[in-house]
Amino acid sequence: MKIILREDVEKLGKAGEVVKVKDGFGRNYLIPRKLAVLANVRNMKALDHDRRTIETRAKKTLKTAEATAATLSAVSLILPAKVGEEGKLFGAITSRDIVEALGKAGVTVDRKAIQLADPIKQVGDYKVKIRVATDVLPEISVSVVPEA
Repeated sequence: MKIILREDVEKLGKAGEVVKVKDGFGRNYLIPRKLAVLANVRNMKALDHDRRTIETRAKKTLKTAEATAATLSAVSLILPAKVGEEGKLFGAITSRDIVEALGKAGVTVDRKAIQLADPIKQVGDYKVKIRVATDVLPEISVSVVPEA
């Protein structure tokens, strides 16, 4: 099935692109969530008309994402945690803990935007990437220290 994307969909395409997807994915996921419309003649003509709107919205989104990225790159978090022998943590520091610390620092970020491969289980300094937009990935520094 050919569809026209109305929003950017990760690993599929950007808004305004015509892509081919499996019928079930398009019919059951993309179209009901208004992420895409069917690529018929009427919608293709409407796409030509809406392209300018999509480009304007993408530019505005990119500007806000870059501003957020600049704010995030200046943030440095210090997370105290209970520590056992050899600097190992009791438990782990997860993306949820990082989101809470960022919230206390005055920056709101979605938990799913944090690119943390594995939970942090050792004391130390770490660089954590945060996906603000499709191509914008600022890094924040996270220091895990023993709790006093």
